[in-house]
Amino acid sequence: MGLFNAILGNASEVNIENISNEFEPILIDGEKIEKAYKLIRDMFIFTNKRLILVEKQLVGSKVDYMSIPYSSIKKFSKESAGILDLDAELKIWLNHDNNPIVKQFGKGGNNINEVYKILSMHTLK
Repeated sequence: MGLFNAILGNASEVNIENISNEFEPILIDGEKIEKAYKLIRDMFIFTNKRLILVEKQLVGSKVDYMSIPYSSIKKFSKESAGILDLDAELKIWLNHDNNPIVKQFGKGGNNINEVYKILSMHTLK
């Protein structure tokens, strides 16, 4: 079911132990991964200090790690057309940037609400 969810764009939770070695070199002292979600090629890594967005190329080995301190998130939204909508969209606006970061989520079995809730916990302090 994990591959099927990935093909549809559904975010699935990732076991933190499985990715800790990959992210250990970029975490600072005292920083811990709290939750992680994977889309087809993208990942959301929530630490106690920041959000790390990971984009892996479908072809090749290039990986982009975008580090976003929670304090730099100005606002965020989730958007769908309702019950029959087949996908949802998460938008994150950063301070000093008018264009949001946009991530697509598939409908069934996705974790967009969990991702939204974690963003809320860290930014609405």
